Amino acid sequence: MTVTATSVDESDQVQPPTAPAARGARLLRRLAPAAAAALSGVLLYVSFPPRTLWWLALPAFAVFGWVLRGRGWKAGLGLGYLFGLGFLLPLLVWTGVEVGPGPWIALVVIEAIFVALVGAGVAAVSRLPGSPVWAAAIWVAGEAARARVPFNGFPWGKVAFGQADGVFLPLAAVGGTPVLGFAVVLCGFGLYEVVRLAVEGRRTRVVRRSAAAVALLSVAVPVVGAVAARPLVSDKAEDGTVTVAVIQGNVPRAGLEFNAQRRAVLDYHARETERLAAEVKAGKVAKPDFVLWPENSSDIDPFANADARAVIDEAVKAIGVPISVGGVVERDGKLYNEQILWDPVKGPVDTYDKRQIQPFGEYLPLRSLIGAINDNWTSMVSQDFSRGSKPGVFDMDGAKVGLVTCYEAAFDWAVRSEVTDGAQMISVPSNNATFDRSEMTYQQLAMSRVRAVEHSRTVTVPVTSGVSAIIMPDGRITQKTGMFVADSLVQKVPLRSSQTPATQLGILPEIALVLIAAGGLGWAIGAGVRGRRAGGV
Repeated sequence: MTVTATSVDESDQVQPPTAPAARGARLLRRLAPAAAAALSGVLLYVSFPPRTLWWLALPAFAVFGWVLRGRGWKAGLGLGYLFGLGFLLPLLVWTGVEVGPGPWIALVVIEAIFVALVGAGVAAVSRLPGSPVWAAAIWVAGEAARARVPFNGFPWGKVAFGQADGVFLPLAAVGGTPVLGFAVVLCGFGLYEVVRLAVEGRRTRVVRRSAAAVALLSVAVPVVGAVAARPLVSDKAEDGTVTVAVIQGNVPRAGLEFNAQRRAVLDYHARETERLAAEVKAGKVAKPDFVLWPENSSDIDPFANADARAVIDEAVKAIGVPISVGGVVERDGKLYNEQILWDPVKGPVDTYDKRQIQPFGEYLPLRSLIGAINDNWTSMVSQDFSRGSKPGVFDMDGAKVGLVTCYEAAFDWAVRSEVTDGAQMISVPSNNATFDRSEMTYQQLAMSRVRAVEHSRTVTVPVTSGVSAIIMPDGRITQKTGMFVADSLVQKVPLRSSQTPATQLGILPEIALVLIAAGGLGWAIGAGVRGRRAGGV
């Protein structure tokens, strides 16, 4: 009897784990890639301003590469979507500051689809030789699509815009945001390949030299390229210097009702300009050659309202130099977001109408459908703004100043067109009062820093409520304001007329990278078809 009992006990001890424990282990194994995908997306978000943790983009893409390697396209689609949600949900939270979570979540749900498609593509090429190159090109292709559709695109969150403080920034002067973003993503995917091959080599005692060489080059080439591109970055004056003044007048209140007291917004900017004029007269501040006001600094049409015209005219005459005024103007029954060049003697002499207007903010796509769902939105955007059709380069006291109004700074073509039209410096007049103290203003400021290096131009950022700034052609911020304060910045800045390779090449680097992505996907699809045929035989 004792022996029998012992046998039963030993039999009990060698039983496999209980069914619930096994199911739990399987569930954890299945959830691990999904969790890693979402968390690596969050890591990419953390690399963006206002933080200066640009280097976190590399481990973010390394983990993303690990998650996607060897997956089918369906798994890649799902994991890519989770990466997109992890990245875009916190990045774009400012879009719901005043209108609630509905529009924010809807925007992220749509934009993450592009990242999902990228995930499917990266999974497809993950086993090809040189996979980091194909994968990075596919990421750039995804950004290119996102910058164009739907509703003329939404490029916010390009990887390049998180690199204003990073070592890769000089590459913006080589090929713009596509080349800068490609380099960062390539380095991240290459980092994963280096680690993977090192682990594999330690386990098998076999080193695949060609694969190791490609992995190492994927990490080294972007870094070496960025160092080699440093001579393209300069803050030296080529066409002399000018003294510029940036005015931040502040607003009576933040949020969607910032312009409920529209005359107050105009008065604030006029008052700050007149205060600056008094300091100039007292010899405390150098007299500027011209002054830059923000977008929406006069939401009252100065062409149709004599009181608004008189306020602007008085401020311009007080400072005694031309001012670029941001106005909302109605002309021929159409509404325009307009910059107006106001001369102290001649009055308004030139205008620039914003070309890339913001969907759901400055115009309402699918108005009848949106109205049927929520008529509050149609009341908030009661009249659509119309688009301008020409670049805006103002001649301000002999300096050619290119205007890129707020949202336009996110679009490669909008900034480049001002430089190719002769701009010696760029101004990005903006209005961020709608977004309160969110990260939006810092994200937009980083874009302007990247644009400064991309085109080797001084960039000024006059904002109604902050952060306003002056940026050198090498991307350095030399002066900036706080948020929701009245302030002015005055500084001598360089004028430049030479064009970087990025300016000269325009869209060509992006097209080349999209073609590389297409080539990699074609190779992967062809290899899959051949594999299935061979398996069938």
